[in-house]
Amino acid sequence: MPLSVGLTGGIASGKSTVADMFGELGVIVIDTDVIARDIVKPGQPALAEIGQKFGAEVITADGSLDRKVMRSIVFAEAGKRKILESILHPRIREEAANQAAAATGPYQIIVVPLLVDSPMRSSMERILVVDCSEKTQHARLLERDAESAAQAQRMIDAQASRTERLAIADDIIQNEGKLAETRHQVEALHSHYLTLAQERSA
Repeated sequence: MPLSVGLTGGIASGKSTVADMFGELGVIVIDTDVIARDIVKPGQPALAEIGQKFGAEVITADGSLDRKVMRSIVFAEAGKRKILESILHPRIREEAANQAAAATGPYQIIVVPLLVDSPMRSSMERILVVDCSEKTQHARLLERDAESAAQAQRMIDAQASRTERLAIADDIIQNEGKLAETRHQVEALHSHYLTLAQERSA
């Protein structure tokens, strides 16, 4: 089985950007955010369960999940977020494990935003943290997801702290600057992981 590298980072830190860069280098990338979106598509059991627990307001007219409404609910109340996680996380872990077992290549990247508190952490051989300042996260969220500065802060506060993430890191990519700088760090780590995978299989 390939060397498993868990990629994590705070919300809006640039995890997807970094994961895509590894993918461009031919690395198998298993993204739990992608899995999370797939398992709540119309007709999926997880979406039905979310509808039962949270009510019709979280389902749009075309039968899909209303992510904007869902975000406003779960980031306003920790108890509601725990309910959603209890529906999604076991299914996400199962599908990620299936994809990891089927993966080929020297190493694989497994993107897990909440890796600090996840049971998946124990299965990772390396942990890579994509890091940026909270100020940068806040600005990116306002541009991307959050409807207000207060909501952006709630989204940041709902996750493990920057200090907690860095404490579990084997490797760190600083993602504050230009994409070229980030790509350079990715390419250096790619070489490092290929070496580690080769040593592991020797």
